[in-house]
Amino acid sequence: MSGEAWLVLPTYNEAANVEAILEAAGQVLERAAPDGFRVLVVDDGSPDGTGRLADAMAERHDWVRVLHRTEKAGIGPAYLAGFAHALGEGAGYVMEMDSDFSHDPADLARLLDAVRGGADLALGSRYVPGGGVSDWGALRRFISEGGSAYARLVLGLKIRDLTGGFKCFRREVLEAIPFEQVRSQGYAFQVELTYRAVQAGFTVVEVPIVFRDREHGQSKMSWRIAAEAMWLVPMLRFG
Repeated sequence: MSGEAWLVLPTYNEAANVEAILEAAGQVLERAAPDGFRVLVVDDGSPDGTGRLADAMAERHDWVRVLHRTEKAGIGPAYLAGFAHALGEGAGYVMEMDSDFSHDPADLARLLDAVRGGADLALGSRYVPGGGVSDWGALRRFISEGGSAYARLVLGLKIRDLTGGFKCFRREVLEAIPFEQVRSQGYAFQVELTYRAVQAGFTVVEVPIVFRDREHGQSKMSWRIAAEAMWLVPMLRFG
């Protein structure tokens, strides 16, 4: 199908990264998206001025859009707001990516190519051959790999990387997911959307990527977010 590619970037206190990530993503998508593209920053009222910097970028680039939200409500609601906005503007493909360069913007082209080539949902995967992580300690690696293994076992899926947040959706996938029924607010959101896509019969492929730890700013991961994933995953299948 044709249609613009929209990249949704949720931000909270990403003043050190937002301008650079927008420039880098724009350069990649200008080459990779022949039907046009937009990059939508969804800012949850960042007190460090991220939203103002994004607005300034929107004045310089007609492909930048900014959606301002008044409070930090979790990455899940931020993404859903961004997805709804992109769909409402006619997006044919909707992508998501972290705003801190943990995901390489160059890989946007590979994810988009996978969906344009026939997949319904392409996942940037750390845990398939060719993928990996760098700059992580043993504990963080254990938590991440263990979380994906736990979700895979409970949900009965074969997908190796269920917790990653680097994705490209065909429009129809998001249209088939009732956003009002999505339960998760933290990083369990990534597991939930992939599970709902599989349950709806869509084709999911994993594209190998290398995940790098952020250089600037502070991670949003917390034990509360991890705990949400622990109890929510069984509810997705049995609740």
